[in-house]
Amino acid sequence: MTTTTQRQLWALGNPSRRAILEKLARRPLAVGELAECFPISRPAVSQHLRILTEARLVLHHRQGTQNIYRVNPDGIAALRDYLDAMWTRSLRDFKAVAESSYNRARKEKS
Repeated sequence: MTTTTQRQLWALGNPSRRAILEKLARRPLAVGELAECFPISRPAVSQHLRILTEARLVLHHRQGTQNIYRVNPDGIAALRDYLDAMWTRSLRDFKAVAESSYNRARKEKS
């Protein structure tokens, strides 16, 4: 697991950050717009966005006096690659155990 993946998983361990990321998955938003959606302060939203940015899950750009945040497709793709690989290994291991149990049961019946 890479350091980036570790940061991403840690960042998503917080329910507020997950909710912010889900909002941003719908459309890019400014900090103020995000703060209106949650029962937390604007500085708290900014702190969560900083953590999501450091984890490469969101990007931002300046538009006038506002920072507009959006999901980082490259960061999400990297996280998905990690999860897909873990899922593939889990399924392969499950298949091996199931086949071993099946073969053992067949031998016992013989």
